[in-house]
Amino acid sequence: MKVLEYRFFVRDFSLEFYVGVVAVLFTALGVWVGLRLTRKKTAFVVMPSGRFVLNEAALKETGISPREHDVLDAMANGLSNQEIADKLFVSLNTVKTHTSNLFVKLDVKRRTQAIQKGKSMGLIP
Repeated sequence: MKVLEYRFFVRDFSLEFYVGVVAVLFTALGVWVGLRLTRKKTAFVVMPSGRFVLNEAALKETGISPREHDVLDAMANGLSNQEIADKLFVSLNTVKTHTSNLFVKLDVKRRTQAIQKGKSMGLIP
């Protein structure tokens, strides 16, 4: 009996009604997805009070040389290898060697990881 009632219920509405319902559902889904994708992310930056203080203990513990620290600082400022070489008056290969040594000493694989670890250890501001 219920099956027969459902069949009559379905036949009462026209095809345009069902197309309209599907269109409204997809419109609502599209608006929801659009709002989720375009929502601005809120990021909070906590600024340390006072000036940056270099963590000398971490610097000695990792064995990073002063020149490697200069390269790490320049990487944190967003400079490319060539720009770092020009700034520090060394060759491009020297910068690559320092970068490679930094990756080993900080146990990372990429520049972004080196910068993040350097900040967390207090090596760079």
